[in-house]
Amino acid sequence: MALLTCRNLALGYDGHEIVHGLSFEVNAGDYLCVVGENGSGKSTLMKTILGLLPPIAGEIRTGDGLLRNEIGYLPQQTEVQKDFPASVWEIVLSGCGNRMGFRPFYNKEDKERAQRNIERMGIRKLVNRCYRELSGGQQQRVLLARALCATSKILLLDEPVAGLDPVVTAEMYDLIEELNKKDGITVIMISHDIAAAIKYANRILHVAGHVFFGTKEEYIESDIASGFLKGGEDK
Repeated sequence: MALLTCRNLALGYDGHEIVHGLSFEVNAGDYLCVVGENGSGKSTLMKTILGLLPPIAGEIRTGDGLLRNEIGYLPQQTEVQKDFPASVWEIVLSGCGNRMGFRPFYNKEDKERAQRNIERMGIRKLVNRCYRELSGGQQQRVLLARALCATSKILLLDEPVAGLDPVVTAEMYDLIEELNKKDGITVIMISHDIAAAIKYANRILHVAGHVFFGTKEEYIESDIASGFLKGGEDK
């Protein structure tokens, strides 16, 4: 059974449609890359899956026991968010918020979960540092640890390597691949890096112009991919 099923989605803001006819499924263990030009609706899709925006039309269903509050999310950061004056520990622990229900305080299990994900992301030595003082790569590790506190099933990643240098980018891709392959966490990642999408993903969703959904092998052979693979905007 699919973790996530989208059928005939139309997405947009304030009734203004950006993309329509969007249908796809995400199964447990998938690594799905969402590609397309700027403004094609990729981030809007993420926010709609999370319930932050309503779909204009169509439906989104979760399955296989997945609850909406069990989806981990790593959004694109604004400059203001990069300057957030909180400690690494506070930010990672906040990822447990959706699990708290009506509890007013974090419990022992929440704190143990945060500690495990700090270790998992290799940021134990940063735990008492202020987030605003960290490098871009360190901040992304902190946010990924935070997202993992919300889920053991599925991660939504919106351009997780944007603005990172090539070495840190490669490290981030390796981390995400390890979470997918070794830990069995399903990944949905927005990417402008078509080469990385083809290298790491097993499925591709292309939302620019005509919609494509299929395996990466099918995508490589498709007409819709030709412009991107020959050096289009998203390469």
